Amino acid sequence: MTISTNLARINEQIRVAAEKAGRDPASVRLVAVSKTRPTADIRAAFQSGQTVFGENYIQELVPKLDEVREAVQWHVIGHLQSNKVKYIAGQVALIHSVDRISLAEEIDRQWGKLGKVCDILIQVNISGEASKSGTTEAEAVQLVRACALLQHIRVRGLMTMPPFFDDPEAARPCFAGLRRLSETIAAERIAGVDMEELSMGMSGDFEAAIQEGATLVRIGTAIFGER
Repeated sequence: MTISTNLARINEQIRVAAEKAGRDPASVRLVAVSKTRPTADIRAAFQSGQTVFGENYIQELVPKLDEVREAVQWHVIGHLQSNKVKYIAGQVALIHSVDRISLAEEIDRQWGKLGKVCDILIQVNISGEASKSGTTEAEAVQLVRACALLQHIRVRGLMTMPPFFDDPEAARPCFAGLRRLSETIAAERIAGVDMEELSMGMSGDFEAAIQEGATLVRIGTAIFGER
């Protein structure tokens, strides 16, 4: 199977899942997870119409920022260390994985030097797994409030990574929980904050995530094959 064929299949699955949930398929964006992938794979995906790419590791993303000349949009989807923020300042469209105020402050500082604003998502550890990054559900509202006071970042929504299940339906309560938390935060009407993005769902469970309200699905293996 080629990258082009895989993308066509996934986009069709996204369309079907969205329509089944009574949603406009255009309200769901596909983030192609390109970690460990060569730039040739990114170009092949771009030529097949894919424009948004997600990277987990800054040391991998930085050379790609130079090598990929196509008009792609980069998202940071992995755990981000504060000391790496300076390498990507002004060059990524969205950071999905902000889970602490110290990281938000560093993003604010680095984007502030450029006179720019960075869009971010708050990563929430809905499942409470010790191995997962993310703020707790209880602390999420407080973190959003603190981030809202920073001039050079804008909170656009939430992200989560559920536990791995063989049955995608088992992840559904995590997705539903993130949606409910998003609605709770939206109801607070915090100035400068909007809850329009829900980043959740990967290759094995993205259809359930879409049915629970995902606006960004992060898919790698189903596009590029096994690493």
